[in-house]
Amino acid sequence: MAPVPHDTPGDPADSPVPLDSRVSSVPPGAPHSTDPVTDPAAMREHYRSLPLLEDDLAITPMDQFARWFEDAVAAGLPEPNAMVVSTAARDGRPSSRTVLLKRFDERGFVFFTNYTSRKGRELTANPHVALLFPWHPLARQISVTGTAARVGRDETAAYFRTRPHGSQLGAWASDQSTAVASREVLLRRYEELAARYPEGEQVPVPPHWGGFRITPDTAEFWQGHENRLHDRLRYVRGEGPHGRPGWRVERLCP
Repeated sequence: MAPVPHDTPGDPADSPVPLDSRVSSVPPGAPHSTDPVTDPAAMREHYRSLPLLEDDLAITPMDQFARWFEDAVAAGLPEPNAMVVSTAARDGRPSSRTVLLKRFDERGFVFFTNYTSRKGRELTANPHVALLFPWHPLARQISVTGTAARVGRDETAAYFRTRPHGSQLGAWASDQSTAVASREVLLRRYEELAARYPEGEQVPVPPHWGGFRITPDTAEFWQGHENRLHDRLRYVRGEGPHGRPGWRVERLCP
């Protein structure tokens, strides 16, 4: 269920505010704004949702993810497959970015990228990774921790062939995460590739481009509630019945 806005009389959400009045002109170092329209401390939503109970969960986190993903799609969320991927360098410095989930199954979550990009280099050096699906309109989020491994070249090639022609060229034109002199330089690279591989001609799969599969170790399902008494149910990988790999579920305080 979507979060319900304030119903307090006179709440700023009840009356439209001109866009220009929302733009802050406070100079650096000035006192913090107390305008409820622009003051982040005054911004809050009251979540009203059904409880998320242990007995309602699927046996595995991937099955539970599939349920919630279907809900997000049915609710019309824009790009419900958008997820925040957080990585860390060898020295522990973290970085985050939003990428698009392209497939998921019992083995984990798959996305594709340039292996020489920052995230590609960091995942190669340090495979520990975190994912976050922030589905705010549903007062839900899913956070995952796990390890990353490259998918096979056959799997990468199969997905690359489904990409639009322009996106295939873009994978070659962009040296992702490296500095470029100007947008014109990037466009010139693209135009040269477009001349070399016109529409309808097969574009080879870049050797530096491919997929990562994230195998989850934990997966937390968060459902927002009133008074900040949210439900947080976390799957933790462990030993199941008869010594087989399985999952246990624990409830976390909000």
